[in-house]
Amino acid sequence: MIQFYDTKIKNVAVHFVGNKNNDENVRCSKLLLSIDEDIDYVLTNYFVKPFLKMEEQNNFFHETDLSLHEVYNYISKIFDNPETLLEQSINLAKHLYEQSTHPKIKSGEFYTVFFNDCILNGETVDAVGLFKSENKDTFLKVYPAGEGFQIESEKGININKLDKGCLVFNTEKENGYVVAVVDNTNKGIEAQYWTDDFLHIRQRKDEYYNTQNLLSLTKHFIKDELPQQFEISKAEQIDLLNRSVKFFKENDSFDMQEFTNEVMEYEDVIEKFTQYKSEYAQVHDVEIADSFAISENAVKKQSRIFKSVIKLDKNFHIYIHGDRNLIEQGQDGKGKFYKVYYQEEN
Repeated sequence: MIQFYDTKIKNVAVHFVGNKNNDENVRCSKLLLSIDEDIDYVLTNYFVKPFLKMEEQNNFFHETDLSLHEVYNYISKIFDNPETLLEQSINLAKHLYEQSTHPKIKSGEFYTVFFNDCILNGETVDAVGLFKSENKDTFLKVYPAGEGFQIESEKGININKLDKGCLVFNTEKENGYVVAVVDNTNKGIEAQYWTDDFLHIRQRKDEYYNTQNLLSLTKHFIKDELPQQFEISKAEQIDLLNRSVKFFKENDSFDMQEFTNEVMEYEDVIEKFTQYKSEYAQVHDVEIADSFAISENAVKKQSRIFKSVIKLDKNFHIYIHGDRNLIEQGQDGKGKFYKVYYQEEN
């Protein structure tokens, strides 16, 4: 969990980063940004607000040696000596420019910010923020003039819409720091330049990562793999999905053997699940742990995509949340049907 109760900005450097493919330039400032107390408050909220509910965390990584990672090195120098922020921010701006080659990447202001007193998972640490504003909104300015009023329009940054952001917390340096990332503008191939090409991060292997991966694996196994291996109805699939989520909601820790015995139950299904687990991990390039602490927030997020509904043509939806034995499937002269038992009508 990330919190910013007493967080203050120490220094800010702003540069302009264009699109290299479009022959735009990098314009680097020679001075740190001068801000008063009011602007400090506005900027802090603009930069950190999108991270308040963020649970997924990342690390910088390099395929061969972390010491060869450009952003990691520049950030490390800032943490070692905050007075070098301007110098390193110029290096960061130039590095971002080199990655800005896709024709759809927009130019914009690039900020490097040093924050004091952020709270990460209960620990107070400093952080370096990297932010880019790419979109400008139109604002109306109304002001008195003589006996009436005048109105003008101006282009500016909407402080409620951070385009791109990254917070690097000064902890776990040996693992590539703890990094939180926001990208609210690009969803296509061009989006990769911020997270993959510039920041070059991968998800941190923590309880959120483990819970997310196991639930995703379970969902794909039940919905995609199980019907190919066994004769199983939609109602039985939903029952398995519900029992899987129930296991995660009712336990603080995960144990693979306990989970498979309780949810999958049958020996042949457990065997297929174990086999599928290895294939899934290899295809998706993730680690599937056999035991870990369960992340409540990951369960809440992933359980939203566990659909407990049977869609019948375009006429009916049946939602199954409880006892699988209270619904039966059959067929007669009119066609296929479901029979549902209940105690009372609410």
